[in-house]
Amino acid sequence: MNVMNYKDYSARIEYSDEDGCFIGHLAGIRDVVGFHGKSVSELKASFEEAVDDYLATCRKLKRSPQRPYSGKVMLRIDPGVHAKAAMLAEAEGKSLNAWAQEALQRAITSH
Repeated sequence: MNVMNYKDYSARIEYSDEDGCFIGHLAGIRDVVGFHGKSVSELKASFEEAVDDYLATCRKLKRSPQRPYSGKVMLRIDPGVHAKAAMLAEAEGKSLNAWAQEALQRAITSH
């Protein structure tokens, strides 16, 4: 998957053979914001314009724009996994949050 970033927003990028262009959508928000371009430079400009338009529209409507990913994650996991993770974190002198963030980062990096 290809991703673009601008003003703390990320976009999923795909290529449409049918349309002969790149198509993108903002990721991590419920509002639907899409854009497209026939070249990478056109796509990047279209993406930045879409984000700027989204933010301007939210200001005009006097509502807060949705922000992707707050950094807070609520997980429901097996109590045994929870206990083992907490013990490993404590053994490493880390909070469970810090330990879990490192474990997730390792999983992302190895993917």
